[in-house]
Amino acid sequence: MSINLPLDNASFTLDTSGVMGFFGGEEALSAMATVHLYRGRRWLGWYNSPGSYTVAKKFGQLANSRFWDGIFPGPNPTPEAMFGLDGKEGPRFIGVFSGTDMTTTGHLAYLTAQKAKETKEQIQLGVGRITAPGSVSIIDVDNVKLQHGGKVPTMKVYHALCAAIPITSSLTTCLACAFVRDWLALGLIIVGMVSSGLSCFVIGSGKLHFQLVKPSSYAPRGDGFLLMRNDIVILKGTEKDVTLITKAKLVLDMGDGEEFNTVGICSLLLLSQFLIQLLLVPRATLFGQIMFLSSLVVSWAYNSFLSSLENEKIQTDLLWKSLHEPPITKFALPNRGSQAACACFVLHAGVDMSKKSSTNFKPKKILECMIPNDTRVWEVWREHVAKQVLSKERIKSFGPDKELIADLEDEEQQLLKQLLADAEYGYGCYQESLTTFNVAP
Repeated sequence: MSINLPLDNASFTLDTSGVMGFFGGEEALSAMATVHLYRGRRWLGWYNSPGSYTVAKKFGQLANSRFWDGIFPGPNPTPEAMFGLDGKEGPRFIGVFSGTDMTTTGHLAYLTAQKAKETKEQIQLGVGRITAPGSVSIIDVDNVKLQHGGKVPTMKVYHALCAAIPITSSLTTCLACAFVRDWLALGLIIVGMVSSGLSCFVIGSGKLHFQLVKPSSYAPRGDGFLLMRNDIVILKGTEKDVTLITKAKLVLDMGDGEEFNTVGICSLLLLSQFLIQLLLVPRATLFGQIMFLSSLVVSWAYNSFLSSLENEKIQTDLLWKSLHEPPITKFALPNRGSQAACACFVLHAGVDMSKKSSTNFKPKKILECMIPNDTRVWEVWREHVAKQVLSKERIKSFGPDKELIADLEDEEQQLLKQLLADAEYGYGCYQESLTTFNVAP
């Protein structure tokens, strides 16, 4: 019994050879970059995915030997850098008790800063003098139970389970090709499914964990702040807990030595898939070519969906989950003066005045880091605000000190009054936080 092939009498064929390996390459890379962040994601790559050439050339660079460098030329990045788990520089960090001053911090500090940015302001008093609006965020990371080598939690499998759609699509097109006995198209789709599935399994088998830096057990408290252009993020906790954010990093253990030969083999398999499909797809029937292209389109749509889920956002959520969801208190401030004053008062709340080491807290130096303007007015302003921070008086005074302004001209005195009013606004935000949130240790 003969079967009439659909479109068997058509006088043309689809020339898909120009798009199979390149079409959807960026989306496939973005989708693969999340394979370590979703539970069970490595088992769900069994579909005919587009962009095999792009994926092979990119991840083939992980394989580190002369042989693999000849096939996949280019730099040999670390697995963390390849999958976007490292490489972003965090903001400057200044420790107010330890004296630490890090010009740049690591990837986890960058994620922490992003988390603070996306947090909505919880405290905002009446409108102050608006010049350069900013914010102060307070993150309490005390008593974080995280060990060196501790595994990074993964996202739930819900999004990854959407892989059932491209897998089903690839299987359906296989059955359709088998029904019309287009064995060549059937074989080509299976080749794509197998190479994609094996690559996803091997690459996704890496274990993601934290690499911590262990400070001295006699180190002072780690309280300090991340300094950005318009935002200040205050970290409160022990030195061990704060260094988790400022110095620790994510490490991806591929379990394959330093040469990553299995990754190289999978990349070679993807490259072979590209060449086989490039040469043989035009030899399939028109119906088989349509089925092959249909499986690619559905897989591309799934990869696009995964790439739309921001990798950094997922990493930030997993980091916060690892830290047991530390609370964030955020102030909205109208200018730099109120922002710096507010931050300084918050940081002083962690000082144990009964200890001699409390003299390590230098508010004027902290204010200089936040506002480095080297003018007479700002110098007087820092002197006055630092004095109020250290003052034991319950009611703070932000009126100009006659001794400090004696040498200032009239215009400078008027400017100083404005800046001190800004500092008073910042102190008001700090006072508000004491009644609304527990920002003091």
